Amino acid sequence: MQILLVSPYELGRQPFSLAHPAALLRSRGHGVVLADLTLGSMPWETLVQFDVIGIVLGMHTATRIATSLLPRIRATAPQAKLVCYGLYGPPNTDTLRRLGVDHVLGPEFENELLRLLSNPETVADTASRVRFVVPDRIGLPALSRYAHLIVPDGERKTVGFVEASRGCKYLCRHCPIVPVYEGRFRAIPPEVVIADAAQQIAQGATHLSFGDPDFLNGPTHALRILEAVQENWPTVTFDATVKISHILAHKDLMPRLSKYGCLFLTSAAESFDDTVLGLLDKGHTAQDIAWAVRITRASGIALTPTFVPFTPWTTLETYLELLTQVRDLALINSVTPIQLVIRLLVPEGSYLLRIPGFRERVGGFSGEMLGYPWTHADPRVDALQTLAQRWVEKSETEGRGRLETFNGLWSLAHEALGRKAPTLKHEQAGPASPHLSEPWYCCAEPTAAQLADCAVGG
Repeated sequence: MQILLVSPYELGRQPFSLAHPAALLRSRGHGVVLADLTLGSMPWETLVQFDVIGIVLGMHTATRIATSLLPRIRATAPQAKLVCYGLYGPPNTDTLRRLGVDHVLGPEFENELLRLLSNPETVADTASRVRFVVPDRIGLPALSRYAHLIVPDGERKTVGFVEASRGCKYLCRHCPIVPVYEGRFRAIPPEVVIADAAQQIAQGATHLSFGDPDFLNGPTHALRILEAVQENWPTVTFDATVKISHILAHKDLMPRLSKYGCLFLTSAAESFDDTVLGLLDKGHTAQDIAWAVRITRASGIALTPTFVPFTPWTTLETYLELLTQVRDLALINSVTPIQLVIRLLVPEGSYLLRIPGFRERVGGFSGEMLGYPWTHADPRVDALQTLAQRWVEKSETEGRGRLETFNGLWSLAHEALGRKAPTLKHEQAGPASPHLSEPWYCCAEPTAAQLADCAVGG
């Protein structure tokens, strides 16, 4: 069969979600073409040649882009079996089927995809675990075209993106992983991860970014991989995503991670409001965030916290408190500005809908936005969010630095409360932090600019 696999958007990464199924399908004799819409366009003129068109829906933004393309894909390639797979597939099954999708698969899609393309008798039971193989990245754009690492001295490093696990042990209510995995965690065999790292390093990667939901869900597994990478490529650095509570629980491992080349850890801090953290079931407190900053800094690792600052429970006072804590912890240079303006996303199946009274605070499900829209009870909060987002997007367009951008948010937050903003000092911005050139988004409604930038496939 001739198969086209499409990734609408994946955080500036060279998609594992295309490369892994490509390896499995090519090993069975199928012809596979890969299309990453962030660096190319949909091959409309050749769609009629494909028997199967698979679209990966690993993120909310990717799904929004895919739904805008599906009607044209269905009309252009009526002969093709249209398959959507990934984390955001199952929650949006009804919408996808209305748009002409034949099969909707989840993030553990590989066995089911093989079954759809083969005789069921020749394929392993779809309930069995996925047999991971080394991803086949042939046909994807060069790594140098994807998001790169920017280090404080201005150097830019080519980044390889690897995955060491799937799922997560935890049940944070706003996390899109939870309704699908429900606390399950899957380790990808170390030999597969290391071989994938090796092929990307051979292609010029000098930094690895682990795309796991939480790299320390399995610390022994993670360390085994890092030890092998360090032994074979001692100058290669890395970053990963780790929960605040895991940083505290595994604080003794932080020096070891630093020794193995960890430059920074991304952590979903979300809020400095303990009430909100409790509602989100994050498993940490505001004080824990401060401790995590101290622990990582003591080990020479930068902590890059992410936030969901605008929720139905946010007040003007708690938003200003968030900015104050970012200032007091000297995190201004460590936080991507967009993280200080994004809104809570409520997708279908979200555990947020289990909070008593929460359904009454949101509107009906919107097939256009693929979520439950909400407006704040205090219109001043929504007004501030709109102004803050416009400021950040304008600042990014005009190339403003993080301190200058933060200063604008600082002023807006004080003005919303009728207060005069204290002057920020340069030293309060904190040390410059290594970071990826593509902002990290999760559990958030995409910005208009983000959708516009990514929707290149139309």
